[in-house]
Amino acid sequence: MEKSKEINQDLRKTIVDLHKSGSSLGEISKRLKVPRSSVQTIVRKYKHYGTMQPSYRSGRRRVLSPRDERTLLRKVQIHPRTTTKDHVKMLEETGTKVSISTVKRVLYRHNLKGRSARKNPLLQNRHKKARLRFATAHGNKDRTFWRNVLWSVETKMELFGHNDHRYVWRKKGEACKPKNTIPTVKDGGSSIMLWGCFAAGGTGALHKLDGIIREENYVVILKQHLKKSVRKLKLGGKWVFQMDNDPKHTSKVVAKWLKDNKVKVLEWPSQSPDLNPIDILWAVLKKHVRARRPTNLTQLHQLCQEEWAKIHPTYCAKLVEGYPKCLTQVKQFKGNVTKY
Repeated sequence: MEKSKEINQDLRKTIVDLHKSGSSLGEISKRLKVPRSSVQTIVRKYKHYGTMQPSYRSGRRRVLSPRDERTLLRKVQIHPRTTTKDHVKMLEETGTKVSISTVKRVLYRHNLKGRSARKNPLLQNRHKKARLRFATAHGNKDRTFWRNVLWSVETKMELFGHNDHRYVWRKKGEACKPKNTIPTVKDGGSSIMLWGCFAAGGTGALHKLDGIIREENYVVILKQHLKKSVRKLKLGGKWVFQMDNDPKHTSKVVAKWLKDNKVKVLEWPSQSPDLNPIDILWAVLKKHVRARRPTNLTQLHQLCQEEWAKIHPTYCAKLVEGYPKCLTQVKQFKGNVTKY
């Protein structure tokens, strides 16, 4: 039998008011189009208890007891990678037979949902300590300091990306039709390597790397683009250059060139791509380039240059302005990976 709808509080008050004014139960039922039995129940309850609030409806008894739910939640929080089937099996071993959908409902009710696990660099204790030292040493820097940092790093742009995930509308049995598939190539197909930099004032140079990049090649890139990008972005006289701890970046050849050209380098902890806001720009660039569907490497490079130039300075400034929050998170997470 279908469960009846709950009568709202305003309608309950109207029923009681009409009864007080002398209207019969039948008249009230006909006038308000409410079943006579419901009118009688509301009036009787008001006479006996002086309230118009609806009675509590217990509904169907839940399969899992509060203790079972607490056990399930504790298991999920300790081992978040376990599947729903594993939890069903675990409950069955304790004598509680339950369906997968029931387990999911319990987890959803406690704001736990299945999501893709993020891939992050493996952090050892020495990495965490270095990240904490970095966050502590630079946590009190004002926003002017971060606005004068030139951020840089390399990235790989694939012609056929691994992460090109799309949904299609299709019928059952049409999964393999060409229009319903995405072409892929082993190892992502052809690709190009890019070096880029940006600051709060916008994007700087974007350079295509040819072949294996050694320290001598990296010096050439710095000669061509570093000072040029600094002038374009109008960085202050106390600007700072950021780069990661890749061996070619920290080599003696590169260190000598930076020293000779009086370039101040930001101390950087290893295994910390999440602390570099340019990684967010790379994600934006890849998304926009992928949407334009390049068909060859020449077109891929051209689209990268076009989309890089389209990134608005306001967006770059927003990334830099929020950087102090990133350092706060590093300290809160005790050197572990942040959400930045």
